[in-house]
Amino acid sequence: MIIHENFSLKNYNTFGIDATAKYFVEINSLKELRSIIGNNDYPRKIVIGGGSNMLLTDNIDALFIHINLKGKSIISESPDTAQVKIMAGENWHEMVMWSLENGFGGLENLSLIPGNTGTAPIQNIGAYGVELKDCFVSCEAIRIEDLQLITLNKEECKFGYRDSYFKNEGKDKYVITSVTFSLTKDNHIINSGYGAIEEQLERDTIKNPTIKDISNAVIAIRQSKLPDPKVLGNSGSFFKNPMVSTEVFNEFISKHPEAPFYKISDLTYKIPAGWLIEKCGFKGKRFGDAGVHKNQALVLVNYDKATGKEILALASKIIEEVQNKFNITISPEVNLIK
Repeated sequence: MIIHENFSLKNYNTFGIDATAKYFVEINSLKELRSIIGNNDYPRKIVIGGGSNMLLTDNIDALFIHINLKGKSIISESPDTAQVKIMAGENWHEMVMWSLENGFGGLENLSLIPGNTGTAPIQNIGAYGVELKDCFVSCEAIRIEDLQLITLNKEECKFGYRDSYFKNEGKDKYVITSVTFSLTKDNHIINSGYGAIEEQLERDTIKNPTIKDISNAVIAIRQSKLPDPKVLGNSGSFFKNPMVSTEVFNEFISKHPEAPFYKISDLTYKIPAGWLIEKCGFKGKRFGDAGVHKNQALVLVNYDKATGKEILALASKIIEEVQNKFNITISPEVNLIK
């Protein structure tokens, strides 16, 4: 275990921001993880995985701990389901492909989401009608206060829309080391009702899709709308879709009857943030090396050498314009690290 000083994080965040960590270490075992967490020589520690859900806004005076724990295993099976345990450092998309190769269903709608498995529960990642919590059983984590390895079940993780216990009461108290999922082996639940998936399946002339067909459709959709971070720096969807009350929704829809929306309950509606941002004129706009992607207004991009501060300034401008035009508040989905 080597601790590096003044280490560039350019290759450890999908925005490609060239920020510097005062200290950096890569962790390959639970023993190393316990050792570094318990080291009091570094008062500020920041844990990272695939770097896909963060914006580095400056050089950071902290120890960055890169979790590189590897391993995928089938821990139990029944005639209908399989429980799989995935270590935190496994690439999310590669893990989804592995599950499909084994004939396991449940994660196919979450294909091609960037990042690693260990950080996925923090965000309760989701796409195309499915969320991580739908297949989640439990996760193992090192509790920072006493370095004990504990297990948290679904109820304890308190999953919400792009939210979890780890972003609230449990923030900075745990480091997730593995995640266990329950996946189907037969009688798969095919989630094809999302409009974009239906359209893609129709283009592919598929009437009775398999879980692999759904994955292929999702990959095709994401590749058509979202830039590859290896080519154009980005963190996927930068903003969460706002959830609004019936009162706010009624006022909004009376002024904008053409707007898309999703009814969550009798009291709550979800409005696509991408639509709001596009209607404010930001889609495809570039401000120096920071910009909004031409195909998806939810995605902020680094065209070359944008700084985290420049990306953040653009995000703040978008939030202000959406608020002024629609009286709706949108907020970042990514973690802002300062």
